[in-house]
Amino acid sequence: MNFAFPYILEGQARELRVFTTRADTIMGVTFVAIAAEHPLAAHLSRDRADIAAFIAECQKGGVAEADIAAMEKKGVATGFHVAHPLTGEPVEVWIGNYVLLGYGEGAVMGVPAHDERDFVFARKYGLPIKQVIAVAGEQFSDQQWQDWYVDKQRGVCVQSGKYDGLDYEAAVDAIAADLKAAGLGDKQVQWRLRDWGISRQRYWGTPIPIIHCDTCGPVPVPEKDLPVVLPEDLIPDGSGNPLNRDQRFLKCSCPQCGASGQRETDTMDTFVDSSWYYMRYCSPDADSAMVDQRNDYWMPMNQYIGGIEHAVLHLLYARFWTKVMRDLGLVKFSEPFMKLFTQGMLTHDCYYREDTAGRKRWFYPAEIDIEYNDRGRPQRVTAKEDGLPVTFGGTEKMSKSKNNVVEPRDIIARFGADTARAFVMFAGPPDQSAAWSNSGAEGTYRFLRRLWTYCHDRRELIAGKAGEATLDATRLTAAQKALRREIHANLKQADFDYGRMQYNTVVSAAMKMLNALEDAKLASDDAALAHESISILLRTLYPIAPHLTHALWAGLGFARVQGDILDVAWPQPDPAALMLDEIELVVQVNGKVRASIRVPAAASQDSIRSVALADANVQKFVAGQPLKFFKIVPGRLVSLAV
Repeated sequence: MNFAFPYILEGQARELRVFTTRADTIMGVTFVAIAAEHPLAAHLSRDRADIAAFIAECQKGGVAEADIAAMEKKGVATGFHVAHPLTGEPVEVWIGNYVLLGYGEGAVMGVPAHDERDFVFARKYGLPIKQVIAVAGEQFSDQQWQDWYVDKQRGVCVQSGKYDGLDYEAAVDAIAADLKAAGLGDKQVQWRLRDWGISRQRYWGTPIPIIHCDTCGPVPVPEKDLPVVLPEDLIPDGSGNPLNRDQRFLKCSCPQCGASGQRETDTMDTFVDSSWYYMRYCSPDADSAMVDQRNDYWMPMNQYIGGIEHAVLHLLYARFWTKVMRDLGLVKFSEPFMKLFTQGMLTHDCYYREDTAGRKRWFYPAEIDIEYNDRGRPQRVTAKEDGLPVTFGGTEKMSKSKNNVVEPRDIIARFGADTARAFVMFAGPPDQSAAWSNSGAEGTYRFLRRLWTYCHDRRELIAGKAGEATLDATRLTAAQKALRREIHANLKQADFDYGRMQYNTVVSAAMKMLNALEDAKLASDDAALAHESISILLRTLYPIAPHLTHALWAGLGFARVQGDILDVAWPQPDPAALMLDEIELVVQVNGKVRASIRVPAAASQDSIRSVALADANVQKFVAGQPLKFFKIVPGRLVSLAV
C-alpha cells in the first residue's frame, strides 16, 4: 500500500509518502524514517550541524541491500513531525542509514512492535513501541523481540480503534478504503524490475555470439556455427581481457557479406549460465538438447535457498530463463522453484589502519590484540606486529576484502566440525543476520561436551538396556511423567522447527532435553525412560552434530539393536506423553494480559469461566462490570472484554 503522512513546510501543505506490505499495523506507527538523500533531510539539515554530519556519514557507506542488511542501524532525530494519516497525531521524522532512496519514495513507517529492524532501532533510541497486532495465547513484551510479532496469518488488530478484531486481509481492506476516502493513499502493486546488463569485460564466461562488421554492423553468429568456443590457453594477467589480443579468436568473416569481421570479446554474466545449468543435472547425458524429458520428471525444484543478493537477482533471472525455455518448448513448467528460503549473513568485527593517502589496510583477527570494556566492546586495539593502534571498524558482513572472515578450518581445528556446524545453526534464525562470536562457539562446544559426558557417565545404564528395556507409561511416577513430557514436548517443537528451517530453536530444544535429563538425576530403575530419552535426543541432534551423535549412538548400543543412526526412523512425539493433569491459561482483559490460571486439563468451559472471573487480578479490571464477550481458546487463552 502507498500512502502519505501530511505535513506543512514553509507554509505549504506537503506529503511524505511511504510504501508498506503491512498496512494492518498502521496504528502502531511511532516514527517515520527517511533516507539521508531524501529532499526533506537536506532541508532539515540546513540549521542542524548534527543532521548534516549524519547525512555525510551515511553517504560514505554502501547502498547495496546486502550491505545495509548487515550494517548497524543508526539514526538521528530531526525534531520535525508529520501527521498520522488516520489519527492526525504528530509522528516524529528520523533520518536512518538503513533507508534507501530507491525503495518506494525514500521513506518508511516505523512500527517497532511488528518489524524487527524497527524494534531494534526503537530500543536503541528509546522510541515508543506500541502493540497493535495480537496472537491468541502469546504475550507481548517491548523488552524482547519474538517471531510471532510479524505473524499476519494468526494476528488480529488490537489497540487500533475501529479496526480492532480484524485479521490481516480485512484490516488492509478497511484501512485502504479509509486512506482512499481521505485522499492519502490506496493499494498499490510495486515492481522493482531493472534491465539486466549481461555483458562482462572478462575472459571467462559464455561468449556473446556477435560478429562486428564495418559494413553490416553487429551480426549474430549463425546457428550452425554455435556454440562459440573460447580458446583454453589464455591466461588472465590483470592487464585486461586477453581475448582482445588473441587474433585466432578475434578474426572471422561476416556471415552476411563475407568481409573481414571481428568477434565480440565481452562474455556473458555468469548468472546467465547459473540460471539454467542445474537442470542439466536431471539429464546430464542428453546429446540433442540442453535438457530432455527427464528434466520434467525432476523439476521444478522443491527448495531454493539463497542469500539476499541471490534471492533478488539470481532467482529473478532463473525464473525469467525458465519461461524462455518453456516458450522454446524445452520444458513444460513455468516456475523453476516451489519454495524460497533466504538465509541471513554472518557478521564479524573488522579492524583497519588508514595511511596518509586515506587507504585502509584491514587486519585479520589473528593479527591484533584487543582490550575490552565492561560492556564487552573493544576499547583498545593494537597490531601484534608493531604494537601501534588499530581502528575498530564496527561489525560488518564477513568479507574477504575486510579480512573479517572466520576460517572454518580454524574453528574445526579448535572445537571440531560439530561445534562449527551447531554454532552456526544456533547463532540465530537462519533468515536473519547473526554476529560471529568466539565465546558463542565455546558455549556450543561446552553443550556438546556436556552431552558426551552425560552419556559416557551413564553408559552402563543406557547401553545395557538399549532395546531391551520396555517403557510402561502407565506406571511412571509424577517426576518420570514430567521428564517424559519435557522430552516429547521439545521433540515436537524441534520437529516443527526443522520443517520451517528454524535450526537455532532445534539446537535450543536439544539443550532443553539435556537440561531436563541432568535435572532428573535418573537412577537404575529409570533405564527404560533413559533409553527412550537419549534415543530421542541423539536423533533430534543428529542432522546438526552428526559426528558426535553417530559415535554416541553406536557406543551406547542403539546401533546394535536399531541400526545406524543415519537409517533409523525419525522419532515421533507421543501424544499421551504430552497430556497434562493441569494446564495453565493466560487471561486477557480488553486485549491485555492480566493473569494466568491453572485448571484441570479436562475442565469444562463453565469451570474455566468461574476460575478466571474469580482471579483477584482479573477482578481488578472487571469490578462487577457486565461482560461484552467471553472466549476460551482451548489449552491456551481466556479472553474477555468489559
